[in-house]
Amino acid sequence: MKPVAPGTVIFHRHRGYGVIVMVNLLTGWIAARFGSESRTLDLNLSSDEIQHADGEPILFRRAPPDRMPQARLMAMMRELHQAGYQRLYLYNWPNPSGMHWRWQLFCGPRNWMHRSRREGWYGSGADYNFNPVMGWGDAPGASTVELVDALARFDPQGLAQALGRDEDHTDWFARTCDLLLPDYTFSLSWNHREDPAARGVPVIPVRSGVQQYAGPPIAWPPGWARLWNHGGSLVDGPAMGRYCKTSNDTLSD
Repeated sequence: MKPVAPGTVIFHRHRGYGVIVMVNLLTGWIAARFGSESRTLDLNLSSDEIQHADGEPILFRRAPPDRMPQARLMAMMRELHQAGYQRLYLYNWPNPSGMHWRWQLFCGPRNWMHRSRREGWYGSGADYNFNPVMGWGDAPGASTVELVDALARFDPQGLAQALGRDEDHTDWFARTCDLLLPDYTFSLSWNHREDPAARGVPVIPVRSGVQQYAGPPIAWPPGWARLWNHGGSLVDGPAMGRYCKTSNDTLSD
């Protein structure tokens, strides 16, 4: 598909040839001029049957775009876990403003608080909204297999550290993916004022227009209970346990 950007010559069946002057690929709306330098027309790439100047249709998906990449990352991680890279983990938490969600992949020892950091293995929905790529040389909308390939090419040394077994976390993660994908992800931080007990991992939608999660509660990941051995209370749950923080501490990193 050809690029769509300001300056692109287009054809509309009712207006004829025109030029794009503004484009928003997150919403699918463009502004274009058709023969008048003083007047622009707003058009929708999904429904207005716009073509390139040579007649090639401009196709745009109707579904609202993901506002964060965590669901795509979860699908990629599940694929890597099945290939033996089980020491690969995902940590999600909100920006201090509460407007966006941050994410970080890490590998090696499963230490939720002291996570190993590698360049390019973390990001924020604030950036993803305007540039929907991970930064590994991947293309917007890349498939799960393409994301795996892009990460392997981007940082083979880092990915090699994820090779190994962690069956407890792999089983938990696979069950979580079955419940949440493709519309939801999980957070490892929560508002203790609204939900002091936090009976299960908070679940959040990854795109607008999705109903709030109504499935069964999801246990906290393996090893999480041991992090809160003070100032909290153990909540009955699956064998792996769920430990819920009741202090005023928040995850700020």
